Amino acid sequence: MTDYMEGTGIQYHLHIKKGDVGRYVILPGDPKRCEKIASHFDDPQFVADSREYVTYTGYLEGEKVSVTSTGIGGPSASIAVEELFACGADTFIRMGTCGGIALEVKGGDVVIATGAIRHEGTSREYAPIEFPAVADFSIVQALNTASDQLEKTSHTGIVQCKDSFYGQHSPEIKPVSYDLINKWEAWKRLNVLASEMESATLFVVASYLKARAGSVFFVVGNQEREKLGMDNPIYHDTEVAIEVAVQGLRNLILEDRKKQR
Repeated sequence: MTDYMEGTGIQYHLHIKKGDVGRYVILPGDPKRCEKIASHFDDPQFVADSREYVTYTGYLEGEKVSVTSTGIGGPSASIAVEELFACGADTFIRMGTCGGIALEVKGGDVVIATGAIRHEGTSREYAPIEFPAVADFSIVQALNTASDQLEKTSHTGIVQCKDSFYGQHSPEIKPVSYDLINKWEAWKRLNVLASEMESATLFVVASYLKARAGSVFFVVGNQEREKLGMDNPIYHDTEVAIEVAVQGLRNLILEDRKKQR
Protein backbone atom coordinates (compact mmCIF):
# COMPACT_ATOMS: atom_id res chain seq x y z
CA MET A 1 0.00 0.00 0.00
CA THR A 2 1.21 3.51 -0.76
CA ASP A 3 2.55 5.32 2.30
CA TYR A 4 0.59 8.58 2.06
CA MET A 5 2.24 9.88 5.24
CA GLU A 6 5.75 9.50 3.76
CA GLY A 7 7.46 7.46 6.45
CA THR A 8 6.23 9.42 9.48
CA GLY A 9 4.38 6.41 10.93
CA ILE A 10 1.26 8.53 11.35
CA GLN A 11 -1.98 6.88 10.26
CA TYR A 12 -3.56 8.66 7.30
CA HIS A 13 -7.09 9.16 8.69
CA LEU A 14 -6.78 9.03 12.49
CA HIS A 15 -3.48 10.95 12.68
CA ILE A 16 -2.17 8.64 15.39
CA LYS A 17 0.99 6.53 15.58
CA LYS A 18 2.30 3.58 17.61
CA GLY A 19 2.43 4.46 21.28
CA ASP A 20 -0.47 6.91 21.07
CA VAL A 21 -3.17 4.41 22.00
CA GLY A 22 -3.64 1.50 24.36
CA ARG A 23 -4.43 -2.10 23.60
CA TYR A 24 -8.06 -1.52 24.65
CA VAL A 25 -10.22 1.02 22.79
CA ILE A 26 -13.82 2.18 23.25
CA LEU A 27 -15.41 3.20 19.95
CA PRO A 28 -18.29 5.71 20.03
CA GLY A 29 -19.65 7.05 16.76
CA ASP A 30 -20.05 10.68 17.79
CA PRO A 31 -16.74 12.58 18.25
CA LYS A 32 -18.45 14.68 20.95
CA ARG A 33 -18.77 11.59 23.15
CA CYS A 34 -15.01 11.01 23.29
CA GLU A 35 -14.22 13.62 25.93
CA LYS A 36 -17.13 12.40 28.04
CA ILE A 37 -15.92 8.80 27.87
CA ALA A 38 -12.32 9.86 28.50
CA SER A 39 -13.42 11.62 31.69
CA HIS A 40 -13.95 8.13 33.16
CA PHE A 41 -10.27 7.30 32.56
CA ASP A 42 -7.38 8.07 34.89
CA ASP A 43 -5.11 10.84 33.53
CA PRO A 44 -6.91 11.23 30.16
CA GLN A 45 -4.93 13.00 27.47
CA PHE A 46 -6.11 14.36 24.12
CA VAL A 47 -4.26 12.65 21.24
CA ALA A 48 -5.72 13.65 17.86
CA ASP A 49 -8.67 15.20 16.02
CA SER A 50 -8.92 14.38 12.31
CA ARG A 51 -12.12 14.25 10.24
CA GLU A 52 -14.67 12.25 12.27
CA TYR A 53 -11.94 10.65 14.35
CA VAL A 54 -11.18 12.06 17.83
CA THR A 55 -8.83 10.13 20.13
CA TYR A 56 -8.04 10.35 23.84
CA THR A 57 -5.80 8.01 25.85
CA GLY A 58 -5.72 7.36 29.60
CA TYR A 59 -5.69 4.47 32.07
CA LEU A 60 -8.12 2.01 33.69
CA GLU A 61 -6.92 -0.39 36.37
CA GLY A 62 -3.39 0.74 35.54
CA GLU A 63 -3.78 -0.34 31.90
CA LYS A 64 -3.38 2.06 29.00
CA VAL A 65 -6.74 2.51 27.24
CA SER A 66 -8.11 4.80 24.54
CA VAL A 67 -11.33 6.12 23.05
CA THR A 68 -11.66 6.88 19.33
CA SER A 69 -14.80 8.03 17.53
CA THR A 70 -15.68 6.31 14.24
CA GLY A 71 -18.35 8.52 12.72
CA ILE A 72 -21.51 6.91 11.34
CA GLY A 73 -21.56 3.58 9.53
CA GLY A 74 -19.30 0.75 8.46
CA PRO A 75 -16.84 2.43 6.05
CA SER A 76 -15.46 4.88 8.61
CA ALA A 77 -15.62 2.29 11.41
CA SER A 78 -13.49 -0.15 9.40
CA ILE A 79 -10.88 2.56 8.80
CA ALA A 80 -10.73 3.32 12.53
CA VAL A 81 -10.25 -0.33 13.49
CA GLU A 82 -7.61 -0.96 10.81
CA GLU A 83 -5.56 2.09 11.81
CA LEU A 84 -5.94 1.52 15.56
CA PHE A 85 -4.84 -2.09 15.08
CA ALA A 86 -1.81 -0.91 13.14
CA CYS A 87 -0.92 1.21 16.20
CA GLY A 88 -1.17 -1.66 18.68
CA ALA A 89 -4.85 -1.92 19.66
CA ASP A 90 -6.41 -5.39 19.61
CA THR A 91 -9.56 -5.12 21.76
CA PHE A 92 -12.51 -2.94 20.76
CA ILE A 93 -15.80 -2.10 22.49
CA ARG A 94 -18.31 -0.22 20.38
CA MET A 95 -20.48 2.15 22.45
CA GLY A 96 -23.33 3.78 20.57
CA THR A 97 -27.05 4.20 20.19
CA CYS A 98 -29.66 1.94 18.66
CA GLY A 99 -33.37 1.68 18.01
CA GLY A 100 -35.30 -1.19 19.57
CA ILE A 101 -36.96 -3.84 17.43
CA ALA A 102 -38.07 -6.48 19.95
CA LEU A 103 -41.02 -5.19 21.97
CA GLU A 104 -39.33 -5.77 25.32
CA VAL A 105 -36.52 -3.36 24.37
CA LYS A 106 -37.43 0.14 25.58
CA GLY A 107 -35.86 3.57 25.42
CA GLY A 108 -33.30 3.95 28.21
CA ASP A 109 -32.36 0.26 28.19
CA VAL A 110 -28.99 -1.18 27.20
CA VAL A 111 -28.43 -3.76 24.44
CA ILE A 112 -25.34 -5.98 24.37
CA ALA A 113 -24.73 -7.62 21.00
CA THR A 114 -23.76 -11.27 20.63
CA GLY A 115 -23.79 -10.96 16.85
CA ALA A 116 -25.00 -8.73 14.03
CA ILE A 117 -26.99 -9.19 10.83
CA ARG A 118 -24.80 -8.11 7.92
CA HIS A 119 -27.39 -5.89 6.21
CA GLU A 120 -24.63 -3.44 5.22
CA GLY A 121 -21.94 -3.28 2.59
CA THR A 122 -18.54 -2.78 4.21
CA SER A 123 -18.18 -6.27 5.70
CA ARG A 124 -18.69 -7.77 2.22
CA GLU A 125 -15.32 -6.35 1.23
CA TYR A 126 -13.77 -8.44 4.01
CA ALA A 127 -15.71 -11.72 4.01
CA PRO A 128 -18.31 -13.64 1.98
CA ILE A 129 -21.86 -13.06 3.19
CA GLU A 130 -21.98 -16.59 4.63
CA PHE A 131 -19.38 -15.61 7.24
CA PRO A 132 -21.03 -14.64 10.57
CA ALA A 133 -20.50 -11.32 12.35
CA VAL A 134 -20.00 -12.46 15.94
CA ALA A 135 -18.90 -10.60 19.07
CA ASP A 136 -16.02 -11.85 21.19
CA PHE A 137 -17.42 -13.99 24.01
CA SER A 138 -15.12 -12.56 26.70
CA ILE A 139 -16.28 -9.02 25.87
CA VAL A 140 -19.95 -10.06 25.93
CA GLN A 141 -19.38 -11.61 29.37
CA ALA A 142 -17.56 -8.52 30.65
CA LEU A 143 -20.37 -6.21 29.47
CA ASN A 144 -23.11 -8.44 30.88
CA THR A 145 -21.35 -8.50 34.24
CA ALA A 146 -20.96 -4.72 34.12
CA SER A 147 -24.67 -4.25 33.47
CA ASP A 148 -25.49 -6.42 36.46
CA GLN A 149 -22.95 -4.63 38.67
CA LEU A 150 -24.45 -1.26 37.75
CA GLU A 151 -28.03 -2.57 37.99
CA LYS A 152 -28.96 -1.47 34.47
CA THR A 153 -31.79 -2.93 32.41
CA SER A 154 -30.07 -4.79 29.59
CA HIS A 155 -30.83 -7.23 26.79
CA THR A 156 -28.30 -9.56 25.15
CA GLY A 157 -28.65 -10.98 21.65
CA ILE A 158 -28.59 -10.31 17.92
CA VAL A 159 -28.74 -6.81 16.41
CA GLN A 160 -29.36 -5.69 12.83
CA CYS A 161 -26.68 -3.61 11.15
CA LYS A 162 -27.70 -1.36 8.25
CA ASP A 163 -26.25 1.36 6.02
CA SER A 164 -29.28 3.66 5.71
CA PHE A 165 -30.83 5.33 8.75
CA TYR A 166 -33.81 6.55 6.74
CA GLY A 167 -34.17 3.19 5.01
CA GLN A 168 -35.16 1.92 8.45
CA HIS A 169 -37.38 4.81 9.48
CA SER A 170 -39.11 5.58 6.15
CA PRO A 171 -38.87 2.31 4.18
CA GLU A 172 -42.27 2.70 2.54
CA ILE A 173 -41.14 5.68 0.42
CA LYS A 174 -37.90 4.11 -0.79
CA PRO A 175 -37.67 2.59 -4.31
CA VAL A 176 -36.75 -0.77 -2.76
CA SER A 177 -39.47 -0.65 -0.09
CA TYR A 178 -40.51 -4.21 -0.94
CA ASP A 179 -37.11 -5.49 0.18
CA LEU A 180 -36.65 -3.25 3.22
CA ILE A 181 -40.10 -3.96 4.67
CA ASN A 182 -39.96 -7.73 4.06
CA LYS A 183 -36.56 -8.07 5.70
CA TRP A 184 -37.59 -5.89 8.64
CA GLU A 185 -40.51 -8.24 9.24
CA ALA A 186 -38.05 -11.14 9.18
CA TRP A 187 -35.85 -9.46 11.81
CA LYS A 188 -38.90 -9.08 14.05
CA ARG A 189 -39.86 -12.75 13.66
CA LEU A 190 -36.28 -13.77 14.41
CA ASN A 191 -36.37 -11.86 17.71
CA VAL A 192 -33.65 -9.39 16.71
CA LEU A 193 -33.24 -6.93 19.58
CA ALA A 194 -32.30 -3.65 17.91
CA SER A 195 -31.01 -1.85 14.84
CA GLU A 196 -27.70 0.05 14.54
CA MET A 197 -25.02 0.78 11.92
CA GLU A 198 -21.51 -0.42 12.83
CA SER A 199 -21.34 -3.77 14.63
CA ALA A 200 -21.37 -6.13 11.64
CA THR A 201 -18.39 -4.34 10.15
CA LEU A 202 -16.60 -4.19 13.50
CA PHE A 203 -17.07 -7.90 14.21
CA VAL A 204 -15.99 -9.05 10.74
CA VAL A 205 -12.96 -6.76 10.56
CA ALA A 206 -11.91 -7.91 14.04
CA SER A 207 -12.19 -11.54 12.94
CA TYR A 208 -9.96 -10.82 9.95
CA LEU A 209 -7.39 -9.05 12.14
CA LYS A 210 -7.53 -11.74 14.88
CA ALA A 211 -8.64 -9.01 17.27
CA ARG A 212 -11.53 -8.91 19.77
CA ALA A 213 -14.67 -6.82 19.43
CA GLY A 214 -17.96 -6.32 21.20
CA SER A 215 -20.77 -3.77 21.31
CA VAL A 216 -23.02 -2.12 23.86
CA PHE A 217 -25.82 0.24 22.88
CA PHE A 218 -28.09 2.78 24.51
CA VAL A 219 -31.68 2.40 23.28
CA VAL A 220 -33.10 5.75 22.11
CA GLY A 221 -36.59 4.40 21.46
CA ASN A 222 -38.54 1.61 19.76
CA GLN A 223 -40.59 2.30 16.64
CA GLU A 224 -42.35 -1.06 16.90
CA ARG A 225 -43.75 -0.18 20.32
CA GLU A 226 -44.93 3.15 18.90
CA LYS A 227 -46.69 1.42 15.98
CA LEU A 228 -48.66 -0.72 18.43
CA GLY A 229 -49.61 2.22 20.65
CA MET A 230 -47.43 0.98 23.47
CA ASP A 231 -45.48 3.18 25.86
CA ASN A 232 -42.40 4.33 23.94
CA PRO A 233 -40.10 6.53 26.04
CA ILE A 234 -37.45 8.45 24.10
CA TYR A 235 -34.04 9.11 25.67
CA HIS A 236 -30.88 10.76 24.36
CA ASP A 237 -28.41 10.82 27.26
CA THR A 238 -26.00 7.93 26.59
CA GLU A 239 -24.33 7.99 30.02
CA VAL A 240 -25.91 4.65 30.94
CA ALA A 241 -24.20 2.85 28.05
CA ILE A 242 -20.94 4.74 28.66
CA GLU A 243 -20.90 3.51 32.25
CA VAL A 244 -21.52 -0.08 31.13
CA ALA A 245 -18.80 0.16 28.46
CA VAL A 246 -16.23 1.55 30.91
CA GLN A 247 -17.08 -0.94 33.66
CA GLY A 248 -17.10 -3.72 31.08
CA LEU A 249 -13.62 -2.68 30.00
CA ARG A 250 -12.46 -2.70 33.63
CA ASN A 251 -13.84 -6.23 34.01
CA LEU A 252 -12.12 -7.36 30.82
CA ILE A 253 -8.76 -5.89 31.85
CA LEU A 254 -8.91 -7.65 35.22
CA GLU A 255 -9.95 -10.95 33.64
CA ASP A 256 -7.20 -10.70 31.02
CA ARG A 257 -4.69 -10.01 33.77
CA LYS A 258 -5.88 -13.04 35.72
CA LYS A 259 -5.52 -15.26 32.65
CA GLN A 260 -2.26 -13.54 31.62
CA ARG A 261 -3.83 -12.85 28.22
